[in-house]
Amino acid sequence: MRIALFATCIVDAMYPRTARATVAILERLGHEVVFPAGQACCGQMHVNSGYLPEAVPVVRNHIEAFESQDYDVAVAPSGSCVASVKHQHAMVARSCGDAALEARAEAVGAKTYELSALLTDVLGITNAAEQLGSWFPHNVTYHPSCHGMRLLRLGDRQLNLLQTVGGITVQPLPQADQCCGFGGTFSMKNADVSTAMLEDKTANIRATGAELCSGGDASCLLHIGGGLSREGSSVTTLHLADILASTRENPVSVTGDVLVSGKASR
Repeated sequence: MRIALFATCIVDAMYPRTARATVAILERLGHEVVFPAGQACCGQMHVNSGYLPEAVPVVRNHIEAFESQDYDVAVAPSGSCVASVKHQHAMVARSCGDAALEARAEAVGAKTYELSALLTDVLGITNAAEQLGSWFPHNVTYHPSCHGMRLLRLGDRQLNLLQTVGGITVQPLPQADQCCGFGGTFSMKNADVSTAMLEDKTANIRATGAELCSGGDASCLLHIGGGLSREGSSVTTLHLADILASTRENPVSVTGDVLVSGKASR
């Protein structure tokens, strides 16, 4: 299968290792991964803040970038960005009265998957250790991000994959379905509320006794990781893709280094 990678802004800027991990997982399964070079922001921050006219050129750019490649499906290691592509792009096109753009947005959205949905629903991955060789001998808890739960309806796809990683221990997170308080521009426009929500989330994470918190959205993990760091906690965050890509031969460490042939590299 030919799969187009949608890297997303935060992954590209802050967690490029997660994009590489996504590629490694798919190539390990024998698929070809292509990268539409014209991709940029998906526009969800514009839409979530009510700036629909400003979102139109951003949405158009995404559509044109992914129309420029020949691929079977597209994938992103981000529930919120995939939710934007699948649920917001056609709406943005409708808001400006561009029916042709709306149809193109629906076509691109229909072929775009969040990573765990692609692995589970399309590629038939149900056991990460057996089918991906995933190995991560650490004590982990899991935060399900809002867009993945409520817009994409991922259910337990991410958690089920995480629980089948070799060597892992997954601790249940109290009040897991509560928002971490990030919400993109929400965390800036409503900083006090966001901080209070984050404090609840980090308290629940620390209560599990886990070494780290995993999830499927780099934005939420960035927010949670920042809160844990400011609290002086030793708990870190790590994207689901990084854990799934980790193997006995090339394990990912919780400090942000990947061990390749016995040597650490960033």
